[in-house]
Amino acid sequence: MKPLHIAECVRTNVEGYLSDLGHSEPDGMYNMLISVVEKPLLEVVMQRADNNQSKAAQWLGLNRNTLRKKLLEHKLID
Repeated sequence: MKPLHIAECVRTNVEGYLSDLGHSEPDGMYNMLISVVEKPLLEVVMQRADNNQSKAAQWLGLNRNTLRKKLLEHKLID
């Protein structure tokens, strides 16, 4: 079985979300989706980087302070 590209997974899930809403209109989808995707991305990258924030920030193309802020926002560090 061929693995799905991330964009295909996102597209399928967004379509399913909108379908599940029926006739209701979505609100705040962009922030919701970014938050939902960002947390597991940070979790996986931090785990693979052995919790080394400098390494993880480099992999993500972020400033280390920005990464730290995002880790705090998602309650992944104290």
